[in-house]
Amino acid sequence: MAGRDDSGQASIEAVCGIGALILAGLLCFQLLAAGYTVTVVDGAAEAGAVAMVRGEPVEPAVRRALPGWARSRVSVTRTGENLRVRVRPPSPLASVGELLAVSSTAVVRPK
Repeated sequence: MAGRDDSGQASIEAVCGIGALILAGLLCFQLLAAGYTVTVVDGAAEAGAVAMVRGEPVEPAVRRALPGWARSRVSVTRTGENLRVRVRPPSPLASVGELLAVSSTAVVRPK
């Protein structure tokens, strides 16, 4: 086409491409963080169950089993023999972390 000016097109495509790469990287980070949080919360629930069996305080045992970043993101609920540990994964957006929160339940049955 005569008279068509394509100057600047490559710059616009580069900016859009970089934005897409950043978004894909953040999505991958969020998925990895949520997956790692599943492992962490399972171990913490197990530590809490062991503390229940021993007659020790549960919440401190759960917090000790968690890495430093997760200690401020945990909630522990104990109802009778049931223990529920919930952890929010790290996230650049707090609302996303809340939506992807992971929980694990442990049940201790007396002998």
